[in-house]
Amino acid sequence: MKKPITIHDIAKLAEVSSATVSRVLSGSGYPVSAATREKIQRIAKESNYIPNMLGKQLKTNSSMTIGVIIPSISNPFYSSVLLGIEGIARQNRFHVIVCNSLHDAALEEEYLKTIAEKQVKGLIISSIGSDQELLQKLMDTGMKVIAIDQKVEGEGISQVEFDYRKGGYMAAKHLQLKGHRRIGYVTSLLDRPSRRSIYQGYEEAMRESGLEPLAVESTEDDVYSSLNEFNMGKKLTARLLEAEQPPTAIFACNDVMAFGVMHELSRRGIQVPQDMSVIGFDGIDYGQMIHPPLTTIQQPDYEMGSIACKMLLDQLNGETNPVYDVLLEPQLLERSSVAQVGSVE
Repeated sequence: MKKPITIHDIAKLAEVSSATVSRVLSGSGYPVSAATREKIQRIAKESNYIPNMLGKQLKTNSSMTIGVIIPSISNPFYSSVLLGIEGIARQNRFHVIVCNSLHDAALEEEYLKTIAEKQVKGLIISSIGSDQELLQKLMDTGMKVIAIDQKVEGEGISQVEFDYRKGGYMAAKHLQLKGHRRIGYVTSLLDRPSRRSIYQGYEEAMRESGLEPLAVESTEDDVYSSLNEFNMGKKLTARLLEAEQPPTAIFACNDVMAFGVMHELSRRGIQVPQDMSVIGFDGIDYGQMIHPPLTTIQQPDYEMGSIACKMLLDQLNGETNPVYDVLLEPQLLERSSVAQVGSVE
């Protein structure tokens, strides 16, 4: 295999010193003749020279790369978060390394080690791990960390969160305002703060109105894929429909699961929203592409990513901002999958 060309190789071809090549290719203002500069740049281009950024980072103890660890990029929510991060990073000439933990705490820890080994000084993480000892150790060595989506307990960690409890409350209240009293809730394992918070909001809204919660939870291991969430929506819907008094509306913990709910209802000849109303949670774009378009609770996913990246870059640039939390608010996106039942109170 052909070895990558180095600054020393270019220096030999251009018949100049390695220092001169380094100054030209780094954009240094050091005086070099126009002819020499053009010759070095031409040789570098023709040779497909790629700068050794890691070596430069080791010498200067600086990095223009940030790391991002998310549960799964196949989840459209995290894809949009990532676009928000990359948009701000690109504006500031930073590169982004993306790691998918696949909802595996051990894999998340391996990625943390890899990011540290690559001398990355800034990290945005949606953590699914319960033990944050390694993350705290990396912060003690100078790594800047912004937590998104999932709450991370630790000293010096700024958070960009979403008010999941309020979102769950809003969804249940919206269905109640449409006349629904038997409101089912389908959810993945309640094994992380965001999911528990959505359920707490749903339960609070039901209890507050004197209604009995009707929730069914997945019992399967949480290996995330969009298809898995979709299929889980179908399975949990089947369980809800077995109730002695089935619901008139179903609230799903995320939009992909809501798609599964609607698929199962359609398979059984149950029309949405005429026979059953459905509401999701996330606000992903696909929700307006299906029929009927999905009513949902929108999370400002892109904004979450861009805010987190701005906060991280401020820290990397040495700005002495205090550690603080940003709590983003939910918004109801009312479409066509929820119908009025009975009389309006």
